[in-house]
Amino acid sequence: MEQMAKEQREGVLVKPYRRLDESQLMIVDKLSRELLQHPGLLCFNRDAASVFENAGATLEDAGDAVRVRISSQLISAALDTAPSTVVLGARNPANRLILDANEPRVRFGSGSETNIWLDVNFDGGNPLFSRQDGSIAHLRDAAHLCDNLENLDFFIRCVNIQDTDVTSRNKDVNKFLASLNNITKHVQAGLTHIEALDEVLHMGHIVAGGVDAFRDNPVISFICCAVKSPLQIVEDTADTFMEISKRRVPVVISSCPMAGATGPFDEFGMVALINAELLAGVLLNQLVAPGAPILYGAVPVRTRLDNLNDMYGAPEFSHYNIDCAQMARFYGLPCYSTAGVGDASEPGIQATVEKMATLMSVPRGGAQYIHYAFGLLERTNTFCPEQAIMDDAHIGLIKHMLSEPGVTADMHEETLATIKEVMASDHKTFIYHLPLPSRDPVYARYPLEHEDGDALRAAHEQYKKIMDLPRNALPEDVLKRISEEVPGVLASVLD
Repeated sequence: MEQMAKEQREGVLVKPYRRLDESQLMIVDKLSRELLQHPGLLCFNRDAASVFENAGATLEDAGDAVRVRISSQLISAALDTAPSTVVLGARNPANRLILDANEPRVRFGSGSETNIWLDVNFDGGNPLFSRQDGSIAHLRDAAHLCDNLENLDFFIRCVNIQDTDVTSRNKDVNKFLASLNNITKHVQAGLTHIEALDEVLHMGHIVAGGVDAFRDNPVISFICCAVKSPLQIVEDTADTFMEISKRRVPVVISSCPMAGATGPFDEFGMVALINAELLAGVLLNQLVAPGAPILYGAVPVRTRLDNLNDMYGAPEFSHYNIDCAQMARFYGLPCYSTAGVGDASEPGIQATVEKMATLMSVPRGGAQYIHYAFGLLERTNTFCPEQAIMDDAHIGLIKHMLSEPGVTADMHEETLATIKEVMASDHKTFIYHLPLPSRDPVYARYPLEHEDGDALRAAHEQYKKIMDLPRNALPEDVLKRISEEVPGVLASVLD
């Protein structure tokens, strides 16, 4: 157990860029706390309202909802009990993630539950795109692909399973199992049906090796959007959020205001609003389960003003997300953030520019857990496996760019001796002193370089090779137990 505690995916440790100074962090914090007093929260879940009231919040009738006014003292008490470190387990212990709010170690993963799978084929020199409804087979392929992407650190289900035999009642066990059975990294998803929670957790216990083993190595975790912008607690998802919290399983309290629509357009108002919503979520989580693991799930986006769609490629998107990472660190909470989404509907220059703009900026803020980073197109509506491979290559470059400088006192003598040796040589070059690949990876060429200059074709060829690799399926005895003990498992998930 002690050895496992030390194992984790490395990610990249960054020196955080501080967009906000200390006084500005205090200003955002002050406004967020004021918002929770006035206008307060509109709470559409009576049980959640009772939890707030029993803790000392003030309740007022607001028609279909209850207006909840939360004091600053309640928020501070919740922040005192919320853990600063959250462990996300994995089937392979070397793939675990230790998310420490005080350590800006950045990891990248997939995300969204896209309805569309974009298939790519080539007819001569031209790519042909085929849009298909997401399915169990697609989700299984996505998990297998992501298990083999070097720079992907965790897996959030990225395809909505829409097979005819998938129902709202059996969807959760099948999307979690389709993922777990094809990847050895951490698996995270939302919950469609609250009654499936214990079934999914039982599956997680079986995979981890028992209840105690799962506690130490939680191979699955949850995302829950219990807060709807602006400042509303949703009825059904709040129930789910509280039940997950009571079971002390890692959970993301996620909020996604759209600047200009469900949130203010200006940076200050936008960040203060989402921060208030997330503080309310942390409070609810800690009131029902003090000390339960929770991630500060900031997903602020911008509204596209001509059609009111969400917009991920805008510069303001980076501003909002970097600020939120700073607020999470200010409170000592691990941060779930966003980068790498393309607004374009197909792979190409627009998607690349939009993705790289956020991948080169948001991670510098030091958020520990960055989702949506692989394969997404058309905002969060489409997953393309070739795009995920291109994103993996680009994130590898980003990780190298973000890595800490290698200027250390203990390298002084070695560096001096190397330069002296080169200057004393006939060739006067450093070619014989390049670092070994196993010691320090060196950028040699564009990772998707292709003879005809087509990165998409190179990604397509790589995707076909990965699909031919053996799958890291769960052991047969584990699958047998799951199929016997967890209701609703479909045969197509076990293939």
